[in-house]
Amino acid sequence: MPKSDSVLVADEVTKIFRVRQGFASREFRAVDEASFEIDLTRPEIFTIAGESGSGKTTLARMFLGLETPTHGVLSYKGRSVADLGEKEKRNWFFKEVQPVFQDPFAAFSPLKRIDSYLYETALNYKMTDKRGVDAYIDKTLAEVGLTLAEIKGRYPNELSGGQAQRVAIARALLTRPSLIVADEPVSMLDASLRMSIVNMFRKLKDEQQVTFLYVTHDLATAFYSADRIAVMLRGWIVEMGPVEQVLGNPKHPYTINLKESIPQADPDKAWDMKTSLVELETDEYMRVGCRYAGRCPAVMDICRQKSPPTVEHEGRQVKCFLYE
Repeated sequence: MPKSDSVLVADEVTKIFRVRQGFASREFRAVDEASFEIDLTRPEIFTIAGESGSGKTTLARMFLGLETPTHGVLSYKGRSVADLGEKEKRNWFFKEVQPVFQDPFAAFSPLKRIDSYLYETALNYKMTDKRGVDAYIDKTLAEVGLTLAEIKGRYPNELSGGQAQRVAIARALLTRPSLIVADEPVSMLDASLRMSIVNMFRKLKDEQQVTFLYVTHDLATAFYSADRIAVMLRGWIVEMGPVEQVLGNPKHPYTINLKESIPQADPDKAWDMKTSLVELETDEYMRVGCRYAGRCPAVMDICRQKSPPTVEHEGRQVKCFLYE
């Protein structure tokens, strides 16, 4: 077991939101008892994958301290993230845990030169002094395939989407973090740029010893880049383990469905599964029993009555009655 001062731990983390419906309100669990551990002494790309509304972004926001868990504990190096004071967050946590968001242009003001963000980050966190700041920034930009000369004095709209996202990643790297939380970092980029970004993640993991929490709905980039993967469905982690096992030989019916939905350039492998739109519109968060029961081809009576257990099966965790 890794030491508590070198791990990121989610211990039955739950986030409940209340939604108003007329004069009444109801609650739903955006994240429901999510548990896993990441050993920061062994850098990896840990992917959280799932369709829209699965809770993966809410989970990522809790890792960044932007949301507070309703129940459970999320700890970083032995400290509960929710219990950190503003000074500790600013001087320690935000230095070690850095975000990369989906839209790089939303991360930068269009009225502010993009290099000013790099100077502020490097100097505010005292990573270097004013005399060495240019060299330090240029060295960090080189890690993402850019130079300071390319971006200095330019505004965000003068960069391509790929360049802006690389600058966002470089900004995160300036503090020499242990963990980068990347929430859908390639979804707004075209296919060629997506692969260049995930290749960069792999390179940074190997060369800079950075751990990535990679949030995505793109199973192709997840399979290519991840070491481990947690597949989420309506707040639950339904399957988790090494990516080669989970996506190479999925066991949970939902993971199987996700894998089969990936388009393939083969007319003999055309999508032939029928999905009921009525079931998709049903509020699966509020369903009694398994939240996938309405769409599952292997549904049993017990699935509609009780929540499934999480069991160890063939080298991964699966939340399903089929493997109880």
